[in-house]
Amino acid sequence: MEGSCTQIAEKKQQDSSVHLSLTLYQYKTCPFCSKVRAFLDFHSLPYEIVEVNPILRKEITFSSYRKVPILIGENGEKVQINDSSVIISAIKTYLVSRDKNLNKVILYYPEMKTKDEKGKEITEYNNKYWVMLEGLDEHQYYPSTEARKEEMKWRKWVDDWLVHLISPNVYRTPGEALQSFDYIVREGKFSTFEGFFAKYFGAAAMFFISKRLKSRHKLHDDVRQDLYKAVDEWVAAVGKHRPFMGGNVPNLADLAVYGVLRVMEGLEAFSDMMANTKIEPWYQSMEENVRKGKENEQ
Repeated sequence: MEGSCTQIAEKKQQDSSVHLSLTLYQYKTCPFCSKVRAFLDFHSLPYEIVEVNPILRKEITFSSYRKVPILIGENGEKVQINDSSVIISAIKTYLVSRDKNLNKVILYYPEMKTKDEKGKEITEYNNKYWVMLEGLDEHQYYPSTEARKEEMKWRKWVDDWLVHLISPNVYRTPGEALQSFDYIVREGKFSTFEGFFAKYFGAAAMFFISKRLKSRHKLHDDVRQDLYKAVDEWVAAVGKHRPFMGGNVPNLADLAVYGVLRVMEGLEAFSDMMANTKIEPWYQSMEENVRKGKENEQ
């Protein structure tokens, strides 16, 4: 029963998305961008990809917001949505909303300027983990109020903790840093010179930066232990009585965790994670669900 109402809602959402045109500006190997792609693919939403050159970023000169991902949505008018969690919440809200007005939806997530611990101005967004149901029956989309709160809690955990474990693990040693940048250059948008420079100088720089990140986030000397602990904490939260945190179908927390972890595929950190944690069955099920969603794109 838990999954049935969600599956009906998902079908309605897919049927309502046919007039929505989406363009994703991204770095392919960015965990935040991967998170957005996992969400869009699972929901069978077609989208164009613009790979951004991470050095010059000419592809996003139209935007004062200089990070990725950026999603441009069009259903009559063009709407720019920044921040991976805002993108996911906003598009999910659009899918469940009655009037299908993306301009109205984005008003739920107002931009807020604040300063970080160093006094640098940063942009944050209110309500970024909220899917706005606009007076609809909550139980049509969530089996309980607790399930909705749980989804939001773990989505925030992904942004506040899990994503910060990726760089220290994939750049853990000089060899792993070089392997990671070889992948980044191969999958990214670099000129020949930029690619050579990024691979060798970038790998060296990120090896040392990862040490600072380890200190900033108070990680163990062996950062793999923090990754293993976090991943097993997620598996324990999902539990043994349901295949996904969303029940019979993945929810937004499932998609966020999967999207972030997926960027390590093919790297030593990913193989170690699979061998030393209990995540493989859940991960493989997520992989299958996202693949099926992608195949069903309209």
